[in-house]
Amino acid sequence: MSAITRQLAQFVAGISYATLPVEVRERVKALTLDLAGIMLRARHEAESTPAMISAAGRLGFTGGTCTVIGDAAGYTPAGAAMLNGTLAHSLDFDDTHAPGSLHPSAPIVPAALAAAEMAGADGKAAIAAIVAGYEVQIRLSLALDPAAHYDRGFHPSATCGAFGAAAAAGRLLGLDAEGCANAFGIVLSMAAGSMQFLVNGAWTKRSHVGHAAMCGLIAATQASEGYKGAANAIEGKWGFLHAYAPAADAAKVVDGLGRRWETLKIAVKPYPSCRYTHAALDGILALARTHAIQADEVEAVTVGLPEPGWKITGDPEPAKQSPASVVDGQFSMAFCAAVALRSGGFVWDDYARHLGDPVTLALCKRVWTKVDPSAQADFPAEMSASVRIKTTRGEFETYVRVPKGEPANFLSAAELRAKFDGLAGPYLSAPRREALAQALLALDEAQDIGALLRLARPDETSGRRAA
Repeated sequence: MSAITRQLAQFVAGISYATLPVEVRERVKALTLDLAGIMLRARHEAESTPAMISAAGRLGFTGGTCTVIGDAAGYTPAGAAMLNGTLAHSLDFDDTHAPGSLHPSAPIVPAALAAAEMAGADGKAAIAAIVAGYEVQIRLSLALDPAAHYDRGFHPSATCGAFGAAAAAGRLLGLDAEGCANAFGIVLSMAAGSMQFLVNGAWTKRSHVGHAAMCGLIAATQASEGYKGAANAIEGKWGFLHAYAPAADAAKVVDGLGRRWETLKIAVKPYPSCRYTHAALDGILALARTHAIQADEVEAVTVGLPEPGWKITGDPEPAKQSPASVVDGQFSMAFCAAVALRSGGFVWDDYARHLGDPVTLALCKRVWTKVDPSAQADFPAEMSASVRIKTTRGEFETYVRVPKGEPANFLSAAELRAKFDGLAGPYLSAPRREALAQALLALDEAQDIGALLRLARPDETSGRRAA
């Protein structure tokens, strides 16, 4: 095993709950709570879920002992990892890492939960494994240079996520360093995720991370049974870094490994849309509050973004100003801005209210997006944005460098819980919701991960019934 692969594998095999900084442990619990609410709502309301559940049944993924959040049935480990991972990303409301330009929890936590149920691991082991997965996934994206990776058409949450999922699952399945390296060598041939979904609002971005979670779990399981993976998986001649980006910097994979925790740089989304839209949404909402701006007086909105954000949420402008689906809306700066101006906020239920609404769609056509030099200079450290709103009574502008939810502007415990309650509320009664939230926030005390996850099954006393 070569130097980079060896160091990464040794880190994963050696990580333990006891040696993690307290703030890292606590952040994992907060991130897991956040993801659980998203998965639960997506199980019942994401339009892509019924097809995925049906496919899982035909593939024989049902009838197992592992848990899918919000589902009463049992699933095989691979099925649970795939479905939970897909659900985690189906609302595009899951956490992000700005410099890595990816979603860390969606592929990592589902792989860890399935592996924990397989192995009978406790909460402390699960937390250590999740951190291992985060650190591997994020560091690989930083080494690739996410902008260059995107330019090749890859989705780093999925490609790098497959390695992170293998790390998390491998740690819980008890792999040593050689075993972890084997798992990396196996999952190297599975890492995938194409940005072509942007062309037609396809659901594949959601299943990218479910596939990554499943493939990471499969690779770790194969490695645990002695299956041989490719050597030098990370930096070999045809390894991940060379194959997936034009000029990767392998040293970034292990720079500060075990000393600088990328886990603490993970941000939580306050809005259910692409993270590149969030600084602008903060700015729009702040200007609207400060100046009592009403949607019907808005003549034009100009949003300035870093170039990667503009490419994903602003270009091509005519298409972004005419969203026809939830996926279109999630990646349309124009739609997000129009909803914020009309609603005074942006929550998941706004998609049902505003997609197809002629007033909202007319407002979309008055929102323009460009590359802003200041936002580009702040990127990738921050996903910043400038906002200028022209109204019938004057122009108002602002610049938001650090959007709400970033580590330097993190959600409070009350805000995190409010987001969870808003997502889980329709399907869990207040007592069940409280029990699940408290169990997740005390994840390190859990002795049985399966029993904890079963608290997320549909509750007959809740307001809505399972889809």
